[in-house]
Amino acid sequence: MTMSNLAYDAPVDGSDTSQQDIAAMQALRPIPRISIQAFCETEGVANPVERAGEDRRMTKAHLKVHMGGVPTAIEFYQSAPTPNLILLESRSEPKQLLEQLAQLSEYCDPTSKVVVIGHYNDVGLYRELIRNGISEYVIAPVSMADIVSVVSSIFIDPEAEPLGRSIAFVGAKGGVGSSTIAHNVAWAMSSLFKSEVVVADLDLAFGTANINFDQDPAQGIAEAVFSPERIDEVYLDRLLTQCAEHLSLLAAPSTLERVYDFDPEAFAQLIDTAQRSVPLLVLDVPHAWTGWTKNTLVKADEVVITATPELANLRNTKNLIDMLKRLRPNDPPPKLIINQAGVPKRPEISPSDFAEPLGLSPMSVIAFDPLLFGNAANNGRMLGEMDAKNPVVAMINEMAHVLTGRSEIKIRKKAGLGSLLGKLSRNKK
Repeated sequence: MTMSNLAYDAPVDGSDTSQQDIAAMQALRPIPRISIQAFCETEGVANPVERAGEDRRMTKAHLKVHMGGVPTAIEFYQSAPTPNLILLESRSEPKQLLEQLAQLSEYCDPTSKVVVIGHYNDVGLYRELIRNGISEYVIAPVSMADIVSVVSSIFIDPEAEPLGRSIAFVGAKGGVGSSTIAHNVAWAMSSLFKSEVVVADLDLAFGTANINFDQDPAQGIAEAVFSPERIDEVYLDRLLTQCAEHLSLLAAPSTLERVYDFDPEAFAQLIDTAQRSVPLLVLDVPHAWTGWTKNTLVKADEVVITATPELANLRNTKNLIDMLKRLRPNDPPPKLIINQAGVPKRPEISPSDFAEPLGLSPMSVIAFDPLLFGNAANNGRMLGEMDAKNPVVAMINEMAHVLTGRSEIKIRKKAGLGSLLGKLSRNKK
């Protein structure tokens, strides 16, 4: 057992993660690849521990929850090696708890760390536990965020460099303009805030970042993905193409010379390395549902969905948001951009009707402007380079502020939904 120096009262855990917990979780780094075993006496502690194990920040850690407190742990470790971390809930009185922990220490590897979740707010007990090598003493009840925070405090170096923020852009359908918006928002972040930004084009077959930024690099993201054993900060830097003073590109090959079938974790090491290298990483995710696209969206710090205002886009957007809320229960919901609004003679769903079944307001509604977007695309320029005073450019700049936490989304009033939900339900039958 090894020691640290933190004890605190934790808030009551509920079935839903509170806004306070979500905010606290956003600041936490991913937990390294460690083994954790928990021995819980009550469902009130077991439930948040299990939920912590399902959080995206705990993806690499292996957590197993056992019912039964310190006596169960003693029996268990008489015939099993101890993990990196043992979480122990105990309702025992201080004297009995100390006796049980002394017995458990006979079977613990010296490198194993121990956290006790107790039911006694006793300073003397806390001091005695720390003196005996316990890493943390947490007073029940605990929340899911408390569990992740306490693991983080033990296994993540407080002096470690901060991780860059990853923002994943994905389209509800193909052709909705998700890549164009991703590239322009990345350019805006780099130019407005003078912050280093990397754009990673994950559509290896049909990616457009090289065209949009007027680049033709000899190498890029394919070299990283197909040689994961070589990926480090130095190798990644050699693969980057400079697009602007503070903007670099990991370009897709955009060729069909090979097929691009990937394992679910294919991009994980690349993304981890990039986040250690730059403060902002923009992930241009293709419209597909595979193991690796799902993992990329789940692990991103922020997800932005781009959709056009028609029914199939509404259905796909709702499916994406519902799925991501389930997979990312301790994160804010995805951001929504409605693009290509106001196409002449095209029947469209109004932004308020589009947003209502999704339960969120669009971050931005971008009007259909084929001249601006077409000229920019054909010239390999960003929208801000073509017409800095255009209202669309102002929207892109506002998105850059929101996605970097410099401002919040302006809430718009919602109108009635009408028959759209009925149409969706009928279409599913």
